[in-house]
Amino acid sequence: MDPLIDFLIQTRLSNLGQNGVSIEDDEPFFVADLGQVIRQHRRWKRNLPDVHPFYAVKCNSDPNLLRLLAELGTGFDCASIEELRSVLALGVDPARIIFANPCKTASSLVFAQRAGVPWTTFDNLDELDTIKRYHPNAQLALRIFASDSDALIDLSKKYGAPIDSTWRLLQRAQELGLEVSGVSFHVGTGASNLASYIKAIQQAKIVVEQGKALGFVINVLDIGGGFQDSNFEKFAPKLQAALRREFPTGMRFMAEPGRYYARSAYTLVCKVISRRLQTGAQPEPDMLYQNDGVYGSFMNVLIEKEVLHPSLVPSGFHSLEGGGKRHKGKRRYSIWGPTCDSTDRVVEEMDMESEVKVGDWLKYTHMGAYTTATATQFNGFPSHRHVIYLDSELIGHGKSRKSQRHIRPHMSFHRNQNYPLGLSSHLPCNLP
Repeated sequence: MDPLIDFLIQTRLSNLGQNGVSIEDDEPFFVADLGQVIRQHRRWKRNLPDVHPFYAVKCNSDPNLLRLLAELGTGFDCASIEELRSVLALGVDPARIIFANPCKTASSLVFAQRAGVPWTTFDNLDELDTIKRYHPNAQLALRIFASDSDALIDLSKKYGAPIDSTWRLLQRAQELGLEVSGVSFHVGTGASNLASYIKAIQQAKIVVEQGKALGFVINVLDIGGGFQDSNFEKFAPKLQAALRREFPTGMRFMAEPGRYYARSAYTLVCKVISRRLQTGAQPEPDMLYQNDGVYGSFMNVLIEKEVLHPSLVPSGFHSLEGGGKRHKGKRRYSIWGPTCDSTDRVVEEMDMESEVKVGDWLKYTHMGAYTTATATQFNGFPSHRHVIYLDSELIGHGKSRKSQRHIRPHMSFHRNQNYPLGLSSHLPCNLP
């Protein structure tokens, strides 16, 4: 459905600058295809039918995305009071939420208890004491150590009880009169090693048996998140088979996918605000400066060393600022963010098919995960981003969908302004 996304981008850009120079003309923006989220959900149900997804809100907390996922029937993985509030505000049943942070503040536990959120996680003795005091009726999941050395981010460095400590943790929970009903693990962000999952599942089975010996009925297994979109069809059925093999009956499975749902649904469009052409003897790439960088939507370049390949928005829809003739043929560029920090480099080096000029716009696909969620206001640059919404499923099938009628006009992650919904404002088609 890229032509639809391109159409929305071109329509927005063609409307810029009509009333003189404005701040909005110089701001990056997203196009979000909610239809892609629906397709990802179908893929999940088709390939991991036994595992119920609890969307990781930390990945992208766009209210329209959360609303759609709620209507699709997912649960929600929350890690803070604010994330709990965001989901509860949509009218989601608290039983569909897991407070999946092993180390919580007293106030957040009180909030969860009062809101009726039953599930939370733990991995240490002190956390059990805190839970006993502030949320004693919680349903607990013991988070165990799990690791994939090939993962982009190894979360085991921070969370997860080693298997040689789980018996003592379960004993302490029993002494405190707490209810342990689940086991959880997370092998790491971007994990792809099936052996790491199998090992964690087998260790979870040990914990289930330990719990049984102490009188606990542990019947929930949370296998965490970090699922790769690129190999999902190949990986998921093998994971499904491993779960059924180790737990043929009596176990409910859940997971905490985030980027799996959000990443491919969002496209980011950035403006080239300046350019430095290299005139020295060294063959260095020319430098492009754009209106978003690693302190904004591109934090993954720093954290995960992500390599990006933006494309130039088709000719005729760029600003007139560049002016003049555009030289054809490949040009090599590095791309930099707007801040004064020299580490604010988005692309180290890449070839473009033609010259890129000041006032042009660059399109970055697959930008829905950990972009706005990790954005800062360093150097005073705003962290909010406008979002234009599209539902390619609705357009592609020419029929109404309940969730479309409930998508509110909301075009900013961090400020609630009544901008028109991109779909109904820009596309020449009949909508409900």
